[in-house]
Amino acid sequence: MTRPAPLGFGLGLRPIYYEEILSSRPPVEWFEIISENYMTGGGRPTAMLERVRADYPIVMHGVAMSLASTDPLDHDYLRELKALAERIEPAWVSDHLAWTGVHGISLHDLLPIPYTRESLDHVAERVMRVQDVLGRRLVVENASTYVTFRESEMSEWDFLAELTRRADCLLLLDVNNVFVSGFNHGFDPNAFIDAIPVERVVQFHMAGHTDNGTHRIDTHDQPVCDEVFALYERAWRRFGPVSAMIERDDNFPPFDELLSELARLREIAARADAEGKRSEAA
Repeated sequence: MTRPAPLGFGLGLRPIYYEEILSSRPPVEWFEIISENYMTGGGRPTAMLERVRADYPIVMHGVAMSLASTDPLDHDYLRELKALAERIEPAWVSDHLAWTGVHGISLHDLLPIPYTRESLDHVAERVMRVQDVLGRRLVVENASTYVTFRESEMSEWDFLAELTRRADCLLLLDVNNVFVSGFNHGFDPNAFIDAIPVERVVQFHMAGHTDNGTHRIDTHDQPVCDEVFALYERAWRRFGPVSAMIERDDNFPPFDELLSELARLREIAARADAEGKRSEAA
């Protein structure tokens, strides 16, 4: 199995930064969009996306596919998603291992699932159906979680590894989510990183979170912390030059601050790469 070629280092495309991106053409290799923000077509968002797409590769990232729900897949949604992908030709399309609603009601959140064989059968079948509709492999992201289920029969990382095998899908490894969930549930985030199959990972998410002392919440409104940067280094050493990006969705800083975080990712990757090459030569 061949992974898509890495894109380098990217940022989330957010409206607050449209004008600066278009006027300055910043040193960013690619941008990720929230798919649902552009699926209706027309208007300023579409116009801005088309201008950015003329200069940069784009990745599509969704938050509403509700892969793990027991509701039927929303085929109107999937058709609109496919139409957007055909218009902008993204490097890949991703969404979360989560559910966002049931009985026709959207709860506007990424909700957790029990890691059982029954859940695995259910999600794998839905991922394969989504891939059939889209005509491409889906990239699935690990979500941050705040509760566990007594019914779970395996770890999250074992669930993800088996899901990729059964559905032949790919993984978006959210490094911050691994750290947040590890803190909340008391597992070693390094064990999570070490258990994920290398050949399945095509993208890293890096983001900030809120530390509430007893628990942490994936808020995307803070700078990336040192512990998450350290976990990224471990991930880079395991998975190699996977496309990596900074997510910021609130409390937006000056654009230069995001570029500084991106520069730190580049430095970590370059150092790990150089050390790896010295080890091979020794």
